[in-house]
Amino acid sequence: MIRKFLGLMALSVAVAWLPSCGTGQRLVSIQVTPSTVTFGAADPILQAQLTATGTYVHPPASKDITSQVTWTSDITQVAQVTTAGIVSPNLTCGIANITASMKTNQPRDNQVTGTMAVTVDGPSSQGCPGGTLPALTVLFAGSGTGVVTSSPIGINCTASCSSSFTAGATVTLTATANSGSNFASWAGCDAVTGQSCTVLLNASRTVTLTIN
Repeated sequence: MIRKFLGLMALSVAVAWLPSCGTGQRLVSIQVTPSTVTFGAADPILQAQLTATGTYVHPPASKDITSQVTWTSDITQVAQVTTAGIVSPNLTCGIANITASMKTNQPRDNQVTGTMAVTVDGPSSQGCPGGTLPALTVLFAGSGTGVVTSSPIGINCTASCSSSFTAGATVTLTATANSGSNFASWAGCDAVTGQSCTVLLNASRTVTLTIN
């Protein structure tokens, strides 16, 4: 009887020391989006929001960990990043890598990272990467007529038109219908407020204005 009791005790201790699959999720990778951002000038006013997404196992899951990771730039003179993942140019053109990192408990103090690249453009004569600035194209639709203007200045047209802006700029388009016509809608905008359309230009974009 005593021998049986001791055997059961030994078995219980062995089971207690077995590693458990339910000790918590494990972070295995971090993906930063967007993977690249190009700013058209070394202007700290420009900015873009980065997102860090963590991939976990045991059990598998994908989570937004933007506010939990540590954000760093390898060349802060080119691009700077806040603790919230907002990246902006500094005062020098070039290419910088932005890293999102987090230490894990399984295995302990293992650091998982994700990266993206920021290009701050400018005149090639100053040794900057160079490149084509993104264009914003406005298409007119509908049977009515009107005018579209932009802030910052660049677009002022009564028919389909296009203009280039600094990469990373936020452009607001405002539509005004002529007498006898009525504003109908915007399409392709990031946000619409009344007759205004807002677009973030990290790349060339096209929006459509309908006036009836």
